[in-house]
Amino acid sequence: MGARALRAAISAAPITAAIQFAWGTPAFAQDSAANPGINPADTAWMIVATALVLMMTIPGLALFYSGMVRKKNVLATMAQSLTAVAIISILWVIFGYSLTFVGNGPWLGSLDSWFLAGITMDSVNPAAKTIPEALFMLYQMTFAIITVALVAGSVADRMRFSAYVLFSIGWFIFAYVPLAHWVWGGGFLASMGVMDFAGGLVVHLSAGISGLVAAKVMGNRHGYGHDNLSPFDLSLAVVGTGLLWVGWFGFNGGSALAANSRAVMAITATHLAACAGALTWGAIEWATRRKPSVLGMISGAVAGLGTITPASGFVAPWHGIVIGIIAGLVCFWACTWLKHRFKYDDSLDVFGVHGIGGLTGTLLAGVLATAAIGGTSGLLEGNPQQLLIQLYGVVVTLVWCGGVTFVLLKLVSAFVPLRVSMQQELEGLDISQHGEALQ
Repeated sequence: MGARALRAAISAAPITAAIQFAWGTPAFAQDSAANPGINPADTAWMIVATALVLMMTIPGLALFYSGMVRKKNVLATMAQSLTAVAIISILWVIFGYSLTFVGNGPWLGSLDSWFLAGITMDSVNPAAKTIPEALFMLYQMTFAIITVALVAGSVADRMRFSAYVLFSIGWFIFAYVPLAHWVWGGGFLASMGVMDFAGGLVVHLSAGISGLVAAKVMGNRHGYGHDNLSPFDLSLAVVGTGLLWVGWFGFNGGSALAANSRAVMAITATHLAACAGALTWGAIEWATRRKPSVLGMISGAVAGLGTITPASGFVAPWHGIVIGIIAGLVCFWACTWLKHRFKYDDSLDVFGVHGIGGLTGTLLAGVLATAAIGGTSGLLEGNPQQLLIQLYGVVVTLVWCGGVTFVLLKLVSAFVPLRVSMQQELEGLDISQHGEALQ
């Protein structure tokens, strides 16, 4: 060891000792022998899947959402996705991961791994025994990030940034963490046998119903229904859709938590559902409006992706085509007739696409599930009870996330106004909230 390296090691020793004293054991100490259960292929695939899912929020969702708002709100919309990444990542490390995936209580996990305490180089989580626990933690973090970011689409163009930050923190703590534990972390819904392979309940339905409640509580945008609220730049939204589409391979395929055949089946079903959803939505517009819009086709693709999500690891690849067609039909109806019938201003159709899609896909998983792929049979294989279990999971998600959202918004409004003033809304959130604007 050279003199410089020796001096560096000596100077770092007190810091290392303090960390060891604080935690009892080093947070990331390497054991003398590597865990023989950790599989290099699974680990490599999950590193890629983690990067793909993070890409879904930045830049994927940021571009997808910002391309569909008006020019004066593009930066503010991007800022919401970026902020979700930063805030939720830190909260996940502090307590989110531990409360969700450490401990198997029916309602919540434990704080045994807060600040990642006890996670070593070779530790594994019982839910993913062939990859390092730190990687499993990071992968699940990306799901929490995009779920919080999704909700913001319903209240685009009008929510105050400070209110968004407070609401996002509260929603992550009281809506996402409990629901993710109930479904994926060994909670009561998991014990009942609710199937949600990659987030039909935990991600899409939770964000969709929360977005609907938020849109109703905050009220419609100024000029909704008669002013021109058309997208600023759909090319951004198309690029964002492409990034989401590719990222979804990590979203659904990675949820197998291994580099195996189930991951491949999930990816195949996912891709086919997106294709079928885009074609179905486009065909409906072509038949009813004589022109298939680009906005409609990308909406159909995302609807197919969201709807296949809960079923992707339980159904055959060709089922992805069936689910994609159903997604295109049902989500188109929700974003047109249903939205206009009840006159709610869900700015970017989070409820119509993600909420209705997540609900539909969760129920279809109970119908189409194939035991040869996911180990559980659905209605068509003689197990009608699974559909009832799926319906129960849907009801719990709707009631819990909708209720939590309503209460949180009322609490946040007691501290800061939820929406900008009318003058600020007309001026644009880029200027009023961030002091910047596109030229």
